[in-house]
Parts: sequence; C-alpha cells; structure tokens
Amino acid sequence: MSVRPQPVFELVWFKSSYSGGNATECVEAAFIPGGVLLRDSKQPEAPHVRVSAGAWGKFLAASVK
Repeated sequence: MSVRPQPVFELVWFKSSYSGGNATECVEAAFIPGGVLLRDSKQPEAPHVRVSAGAWGKFLAASVK
C-alpha cells in the first residue's frame, strides 16, 4: 500500500474576541481540517488543544445564548 503525500498548510492563528483587553488572557485559535486548534498566545510553543468541528460549533452556539 502506498501513501500519497498529504497537503501541507500553514496555520493562521487569530486572537479570540473573548480574550481580555489587558493582554494577560489571550486565547488564539487556528482552523484546521475537521476542527480548530486553541493555544495560549503567551506560550505559542506549548501544547495546543484540538477541538472537532462539531464540538466547536456547539461551543459557539452555546456562547451566544
């Protein structure tokens, strides 16, 4: 079985609109195929949290209620 090359994409991080204005509470997100990655902007090289597209959609729906 051969393995085909996977497409390479560059992560584009953006600051959450819910992050604190004093730069101490900065959450960043990046869309990936099938979901979203989340990270602490003060520690960008630290492990990221991966959230499925379905879970992210439910999170967003619940946050606007």
